[in-house]
Amino acid sequence: MKPATRIILIGAPVAIAVSAILGIGGEEEIPLADRPREARKTAAPVENPLASGTASERKELEARIAKMPAGLADPAKKEIAAQLVSSAEHSTLNWRGRYGAIEDLGDGRGYTAGIIGFCSGTNDMLQLVEAYTADHPDNGLARYLPALRKVDGSDSHEGLDPGFTDAWAAEAAKPPFRAAQDAARDRIYFDPAVRLAKMDGLGTLGQFIYYDAMLLHGPGLARDGFYGIRQAAMNKARTAAEGGAEKRYLNVFLDESRSAMRARTGPARRDTSRIDTAQRVFLRNGNMRLTAPLQWRMYGETFRIPAS
Repeated sequence: MKPATRIILIGAPVAIAVSAILGIGGEEEIPLADRPREARKTAAPVENPLASGTASERKELEARIAKMPAGLADPAKKEIAAQLVSSAEHSTLNWRGRYGAIEDLGDGRGYTAGIIGFCSGTNDMLQLVEAYTADHPDNGLARYLPALRKVDGSDSHEGLDPGFTDAWAAEAAKPPFRAAQDAARDRIYFDPAVRLAKMDGLGTLGQFIYYDAMLLHGPGLARDGFYGIRQAAMNKARTAAEGGAEKRYLNVFLDESRSAMRARTGPARRDTSRIDTAQRVFLRNGNMRLTAPLQWRMYGETFRIPAS
């Protein structure tokens, strides 16, 4: 992460709701590196409740969440989540075969690579390579770190071509780099999304919906970032933790997520199959535990996960 720049956000309606439920409140710090994948220039005054309060209050909150059922963090459910994401990002359920994938999709994010689509233009690829290099300084991607820092926030390949794509593919053949991708996915996206979904009283399906939205929109504060979308949903419906109906809240959240996708223009405007013919189908069927067998359509193609 970039350690130099941090933004302080003062709690608003989110903090009030969280205080009522869990007895926490206050302000938070969110690193610049954790701002949206899609847009990093603006931020709305939205608070991440997981970072609120004092250190002891955050520790108590984490302890409460740790006592909750595993939900999406259960290894079998996490595998389902990985396959669902892979169907959207790579049109395959074989997510383990995508560590070495890398290409420029022409969507303004530069190179998109790896199991969840780390992007050279949205900071998460930089975070990944920095963390990997700290543990493995002689890796084949280390020499591209100056270029990755320079192109961060743009779609430029300056300093990356030629050679970066080959270096990525070669490094992805090594178990340590595959493990580093797993760790970055969990640290930046999966773990925060699941913890926050549990705090909002959401079951396994809701936890996946949060996780996929975190991946798609980025853990950002702007209106089209995850926290902005969550705030917009909470303005229209109560979370389960606030006494609301879980299905209603999730439908509103999906509406807001879909609207954010459709509001983008040009190459960044994405097909909404992951919501319309996947997550919304599971929700309509009442599969709140995300239990296999599962069947959904992604970009017109049918995918299935059999019962275990």
